[in-house]
Amino acid sequence: MNQCDHSLLEKMNISSDAIIINQCDNMGKEIIDRDGNTIIFYSFDERGVGLSRNSAMMRATADIIEFADDDMIFSNSYREDVLREFEAHPEADGILFSVESLNPDRPLIKIKKFAKVRRREALKYGCARLAVRREKVIYNNISFSLLFGGGAKYGSGEDTLFLQDCLRAGLKIYKSPIKVADVSQENSTWFEGYTDKYFTDKGALFAAALPRLCYIYAFLSALKKKYNNRRKSEIFKLYLKGIREYKQLRKGGYNNLNK
Repeated sequence: MNQCDHSLLEKMNISSDAIIINQCDNMGKEIIDRDGNTIIFYSFDERGVGLSRNSAMMRATADIIEFADDDMIFSNSYREDVLREFEAHPEADGILFSVESLNPDRPLIKIKKFAKVRRREALKYGCARLAVRREKVIYNNISFSLLFGGGAKYGSGEDTLFLQDCLRAGLKIYKSPIKVADVSQENSTWFEGYTDKYFTDKGALFAAALPRLCYIYAFLSALKKKYNNRRKSEIFKLYLKGIREYKQLRKGGYNNLNK
C-alpha cells in the first residue's frame, strides 16, 4: 500500500517477472526492466487484499504464478526452485512452498516433506507461499473472495477460501519443504487482538469454508484454544453469531446492500 517508488523490488529481492499491485490514492501503470525481468507496477485507488490478488491474477500471463505479500524476502534461487519443483511433479496443479518467519512470536508452519494437501490441512496455510498453474485456476473460474481479508467486511480468510475453492474444483495441491522466502511477520493490517469482531469474523469464515461442518468446527475451536481470559462459552457464542450473520448475508437477508 501507498508505495511511492520501486524500492519494494529490492526489499523483496525480486528476480523474476512480477506484477505489483499498489493500493493507493491514484491510478497508474509502469513497466520496469529489472536485470532482464519485466516488472509491471500497477497503482489502483482501491482497497482489499482479495481485490489486489484478483487484479494481479487476471493480468498474469505466465504458466506458473506465485502469490506474495509485501513483507516477504525471496531467496536468490526462488524462481528456479519453483519451476524445478513443478517440473519434478507434473501432477501438481499448485504447490505450497516453505516460508520461514523472522518473528519468533509469529512462527509459520514448517513443511517437512513433499505431500498432498487435503481440505482440512489446507485451512492452516495462507496463499503467500502458493504457486499455481495459472490456466488451472482460470479455467475453473476460481478467484479470491472480496468479502474476506484485509480491507473487506471480514478481517481475514481470503486465502483459506481460495485454497478450499481450488480443492473443491478438483485441483491437486501439494506442499513442498523447499524454502522460497523469509517473511518479517511484524505487523498485521487486520489483527487488532482477540476482540468480539475477531471471533465473529472467524465464525463467518467457518460458515464460508465448511458450510456443513461449521458448527462442529466452531465448537471444537472454542474448546481447543485459549484466548487470554475469555471464556470458551463466550467465544463459541461469538462464533455462532458470525456463522448466523454470514448465512443470513448469503441468503440476501440484509436490506442495506448496494443495488
